[in-house]
Amino acid sequence: MATVLLVDDDAKIRDLLRLYIEREGHHALFAADGETALQIALRQQPDLILLDVMLPGLDGFEVCRRIRESSEVPILLLTARSGDSDKVIGLDLGADDYVVKPFSPRELMARVRALLRRHRLDQERDEPVLVSGFLELDPNAVEVTLDSRVLDLTPFEFRILLALMRRPGRVFSRDDLIDAIHGNDDPGILDRTIDVHLGRLRRKLGDLATAPRFIATVRTVGYRFVGTVVQRDPTASPA
Repeated sequence: MATVLLVDDDAKIRDLLRLYIEREGHHALFAADGETALQIALRQQPDLILLDVMLPGLDGFEVCRRIRESSEVPILLLTARSGDSDKVIGLDLGADDYVVKPFSPRELMARVRALLRRHRLDQERDEPVLVSGFLELDPNAVEVTLDSRVLDLTPFEFRILLALMRRPGRVFSRDDLIDAIHGNDDPGILDRTIDVHLGRLRRKLGDLATAPRFIATVRTVGYRFVGTVVQRDPTASPA
């Protein structure tokens, strides 16, 4: 049984979500505004948060940003706006998925199950640190360092780099990257969204498109990690 925080200022939606959450055997917590959601999230530490974007006071984006400062709890955004910019903002701030209102409760619960399952698997395993020259990615600490400097990556950028470094040399299409990040639970990310995140990631890595050290573009196909990657035991000290 998981504890799920339901954040929406519409009481009817909260009641509907509670019905489906409890039907699957989970425990539901409630908040109708951003400030209350933050307090409950930090105090109760739920296993998953369903977070409406349009909230009184602090909106869902700001709530997501603040929660991500101290927690990796799965966050699924509920938004009435289907524009690409809102989706990019939400993913950049650390949301794991999003559903556009009006939504199908069955589809929503399928996404909830997928997020809970993925989060549980992530917690159960310690993955090796991936090292390519002076670039290191630690999946357990969710941290990337380059030349001993911690890079300020968004969660989405981190997941893209992790997918590429797990399979160096393999060419990933944009669809492949979406599948690698979200499995079979694709939240409708567009190809150009991947391109935007890849561009930002490359700038943070100091990569040049003409002479990439890490991520190369394969024309008309996608992207690949060009460096050699070795795996280090997460409990071992760096050499």
